[in-house]
Amino acid sequence: MKIKELKELSNEELVTRRRDLKHEVLNLRVQQQSGQLENPARLRTVRREVARIETILTGRRQEAATTAVAAK
Repeated sequence: MKIKELKELSNEELVTRRRDLKHEVLNLRVQQQSGQLENPARLRTVRREVARIETILTGRRQEAATTAVAAK
């Protein structure tokens, strides 16, 4: 998924997607260790998508905290 598509998702959807992707990373690592991984590039792609989601969630948390402080 592209960053633009990820930004359109809600926080709950992002958290759910992150959880699913982390589970996929775990499965891919197990396949890699057992020599059954067919597409090694998939591991890199999934890790990058997790990082993108983390970046978006962190930015939203910081924005919310800044807004809360400014409202006081």
